[in-house]
Amino acid sequence: MSSSSFTYLQNRELSWLQFNKRVLDEACDDAVPLYERLKFISIFTSNLDEFFMVRVGSLTDLALVAPDTKDNKSQMTPQQQLEVVYDAVRPLIRQRDAVYDLVMGSLAEKGISEKRYEDLDQDEREHVDDLFESTIFPFLSPIVVDPRHPFPHLENKKLYVTTLLCDSEICRLGIVGIPSQVPAFLALPGGTGFIRTEQVVLAKTDRMFSTLEMVDRCIMAVTRNADLTEDEEKFDDDALDYRNYMSQLLKKRNRLNPVRVEMQGSPCADLQAMILERLELSPAQAYVCDAPLVLDSAYAFEGRIPAELRSEVCYGAFSPRRSDVFEAGRSITEQVKESDKMLFFPYDSIDPFLALLRESAHDPAVVSIKITLYRLASNSRIASILCDAAENGKEVTVLVELRARFDEQNNIGWSERLEEAGCSIVYGPDSYKCHSKVCLITRLEDGRAVQITQVGTGNYNEKTSRFYTDLSLMTADPRIGRDAVAFFQNMLVGNLRGDYRNLLVAPSNMHQTLCGLIDRETKKGPAGRIDVKCNSLTERAVIDALVRASRAGVRIRMNIRGICCLRPGIPQVTDNIQVRSVVGRFLEHSRIYAFGEGDDAVMYVGSADLMTRNLRRRVEVLVPVLDAGIRASLRDYLDLIFADTQKARLLQPDGNYVPVVDGGGDFSVQAWCMEHPLQRAAEPAAGAAAAGGGSAAGSPAAASSASGPGLSPASKATARGAGAGVGGFFRRLFGRRSA
Repeated sequence: MSSSSFTYLQNRELSWLQFNKRVLDEACDDAVPLYERLKFISIFTSNLDEFFMVRVGSLTDLALVAPDTKDNKSQMTPQQQLEVVYDAVRPLIRQRDAVYDLVMGSLAEKGISEKRYEDLDQDEREHVDDLFESTIFPFLSPIVVDPRHPFPHLENKKLYVTTLLCDSEICRLGIVGIPSQVPAFLALPGGTGFIRTEQVVLAKTDRMFSTLEMVDRCIMAVTRNADLTEDEEKFDDDALDYRNYMSQLLKKRNRLNPVRVEMQGSPCADLQAMILERLELSPAQAYVCDAPLVLDSAYAFEGRIPAELRSEVCYGAFSPRRSDVFEAGRSITEQVKESDKMLFFPYDSIDPFLALLRESAHDPAVVSIKITLYRLASNSRIASILCDAAENGKEVTVLVELRARFDEQNNIGWSERLEEAGCSIVYGPDSYKCHSKVCLITRLEDGRAVQITQVGTGNYNEKTSRFYTDLSLMTADPRIGRDAVAFFQNMLVGNLRGDYRNLLVAPSNMHQTLCGLIDRETKKGPAGRIDVKCNSLTERAVIDALVRASRAGVRIRMNIRGICCLRPGIPQVTDNIQVRSVVGRFLEHSRIYAFGEGDDAVMYVGSADLMTRNLRRRVEVLVPVLDAGIRASLRDYLDLIFADTQKARLLQPDGNYVPVVDGGGDFSVQAWCMEHPLQRAAEPAAGAAAAGGGSAAGSPAAASSASGPGLSPASKATARGAGAGVGGFFRRLFGRRSA
């Protein structure tokens, strides 16, 4: 295969925008409850904000320092990529505005109405005027930009009312920031109506700039580059306080250069030109919108919806179930020692893992707990249990990643509290984010060390465990335990190239092993099989290996939620590759890698996506799935994902996504999993029973499971209805495992 061939590749940034369009498509879906559609518009908007802050920010930097660098998928320079991104965003903004107008119009018919100041009736206006005087006006600081009042620093994504003010000689800008101390919206009396605070301030600008003629006005927000880069030379100083350094670095985020300006309303050309001139932005970086520029209030307002209406416009209540793989009333520790256990979030509760930690914090046999933390809940029970363990005399080592983007401040705060409780705190190695999700509990039993290892696909975050689909594997397999011991020892001394026999660890052995497994299937030709579920695929070497496998006839199924730089379905090149994406009520976040069938099948789960940053520039961990029952359950789950005909979208050779067209009906994998446990009960762990050494990937235990059956069109028809019409097929499918 020629390395110069780019026919099967697409640009990363454009692929990400396609993903965000799939999020917006959920807001267009009449089958989604109305208020949930508003939330999807909010998610689309916040996703796009972060995209400009991070990806557009980094491309802007790259265009300055390495303008001739070419993307290895599209062969575009940074500036060329920026130009196509700016253009590609515009139709998405227009679609977002149109969908927002449609959804809000439908919500207004239900009584949830957003109003502008000029549309308020007399009682509503008096109510809003009173609130403005008491809760908003005292915090406002209007300025007129002139030689004595220089153009102010505009904070990242903060809302400003901006006006064009003129007298007989000159025109100037007037600016009023919307303070963070004031509420995002004001509730109107007599129902569930509301008005956004920025709309009230916009209506009151005449009063604040009464000495000048107001020609025009709009609401504005600036998006700034948030791609903070550490100064690696700083780390040559052994006396550096890394936590303090990161705190100082965060303060720079709001002061980095702007990369975009949004204006809500219909600002005249002169007002737009003055704003762009002051911000030193080009017209390509300006977006005029009808919808509000910040939509986080969609979540804040939900609590004000009456219960009887909430049931109509919101998703029905869902609580994670108690996992059937654990017996109630028995020690979690003892059950994990008997056989490997898998939790499947958000369908299973996180409580068994919390119970495992809680037991370990108080168990005299437990000597130490080691864990990697990337993102924590603001009120983290996991962190509190770790503090309890340290206070109980356990050796608790916590590798905290302070560079978890946009969660840095929360992680800094937790690292301080953990340290105060007696935990040993270490940070990720220089230039490599520690993105792995590993917990190692070491026990002393009969004079020997016994390990319980947990490896997850998602963060140790109780909040996101209710909204993200993730896997959490707990095992007492000594082979996994030995590698986990080596992993933490290597992290403590900054050794990124440690030796592991069972775990795949980036940047040590993961990239090479995954490519090797793809090549192994390639040698089998049409008998080869690869199933992948992950969030993104960008790594060129992996893409090229998959293309070689496709050309050899290997059957490749991939469910990739977000970015996919590979174009499937190209004749003679990628026509044996199918790529789907599921976007629904829950964020698809789990990573599963399965290679082969039958006796030589190999399966991994863990934290890594198939991205260059994950495989080469981060610390990631994948764990082999050795338990036969868990492996079969995950095979079944992969089949269910590829049976989805409701939320799945199919990637086309041209890089666009289309709904899955299937005469079998309307099946949603997420809706099905809400009603049915993925694994009904634990089975004896084939891997644990055979434990004794050797490579897990190549051991008999690692190859002992039979793959789950694929879904025929007839089976898909049986599955129609996402649970209600699931019929006997799936009962038989899962009934083969003991209850």
